[in-house]
Amino acid sequence: MTLDLLVILIYVAAMLGLGFYGMRRSKNREDYLVAGRNLGPMFYLGTMAATVLGGASTIGTVRLGYVYGISGFWLCASLGLGIIGISLLLAKPLLKLKIYTVTQVLERRYSPTARHASAAIMLIYALMIGAISTIAIGTVMEVLFGLPFWVSILIGGGIVVAYSTIGGMWSLSLTDIVQFLIMTIGLVFILMPMSISDAGGWNALVAKLPASYFSFAAIGWDTIITYFLIYFFGIFIGQDIWQRVFTARSEKIARFSGTAAGIYCILYGLAAALIGMAAKVVLPDLDNVNNAFASIVQTSLPDGIRGLVIAAALAALMSTASAGLLAASTTAAQDLWPMFSKRKNTSESAMTNRIFTLLLGCLVLAIALVVSDVISALTLAYNLLVGGMLIPLLGAIYWKRATTAGAIASMVLGSLTAAFFMFSDGLEANTPIYYSLAVGAISFIAVSLFTPRLATQPGLATND
Repeated sequence: MTLDLLVILIYVAAMLGLGFYGMRRSKNREDYLVAGRNLGPMFYLGTMAATVLGGASTIGTVRLGYVYGISGFWLCASLGLGIIGISLLLAKPLLKLKIYTVTQVLERRYSPTARHASAAIMLIYALMIGAISTIAIGTVMEVLFGLPFWVSILIGGGIVVAYSTIGGMWSLSLTDIVQFLIMTIGLVFILMPMSISDAGGWNALVAKLPASYFSFAAIGWDTIITYFLIYFFGIFIGQDIWQRVFTARSEKIARFSGTAAGIYCILYGLAAALIGMAAKVVLPDLDNVNNAFASIVQTSLPDGIRGLVIAAALAALMSTASAGLLAASTTAAQDLWPMFSKRKNTSESAMTNRIFTLLLGCLVLAIALVVSDVISALTLAYNLLVGGMLIPLLGAIYWKRATTAGAIASMVLGSLTAAFFMFSDGLEANTPIYYSLAVGAISFIAVSLFTPRLATQPGLATND
């Protein structure tokens, strides 16, 4: 265990060091929020993949693999397909806009009121994304090091808050590429083969696990469709993802490196599901299936190697936690704070954004201390995001008759519908996303048709 701790301490020190290096490059708002819009192919691929693959997609997919088998990969597959979709369909027009937030598109197409209403939804989503991965960081450290959960949250999450606040997107990009490499080596090339070997090899998995564990549909088509609706479309409208698209140096880099990142996410999901299947054979009677990942790491790996894989897991979790945190602070500083500040240019400086990152980082830590299930929390975040914002955003892009009143009605009613059915039917139910999209679409179309369309600035659909 001493060797494991040494490996992890080296990793943590490297992350903080890169955070301070990123601070030297973050001289203005553009540097702090979108890395100067100057990332090359490998940095862009690494930061996009690391942003998506966090607590739910690592710890959660291993858990799904433990419970359902190979079909647990659909969570990561939906995220990966979303990255491929946004890279091929939206990256080019997004880069031409030279903006910072998703909600700025809504302002261009509708009005400042639509921007502010959508920013409130986006802020909740981004905070939950940051909290989810912080929870997973705490879970890993609690199981492997025997620390109290709250101590694990404050240590692991505090590191994320520190390097995110210091250097912004440059720090995140530098740490993400290291985290991407560690994730790939630790989970795909070390933990997956060693856990399968510990289970007795592939033939032992086939012999000891039910046949359903090898079916890609065992998790249920209703769940697969729900994952697609929530995560695929959530990627299309998530501030954390758009903010990464804005960092690309060129449209070509955004398209090709983004597509490669999406394919990587799908393969990563397969690897995580296989680790969960191996854990089911090695540790068939876990009291808490949420600990499947940490338990198989503890059981199957020797000292030193275990530390590298723990660092890989922390890398996956920290990258997504930092992405959610920066997305939240960007939304707050660029979209919401100007409503309350007498000095309308306060969000221009990197210092203002650093202050928001620090304050919201403390809020993320507080949320992580009171929430437990990472997949349920991720579902809550994406249900609110997709249910409230997908329809108005698609309307902003594709429907000329859309109005501000229709967009706001769709956001409010879609979000409230998602919240109602999550409360009444549970976070794992399929009804919240189905009903919220239906209510959002009906209200958007009906209100838009009965209200006048005001003259607005060109939006995404009309930008040349």
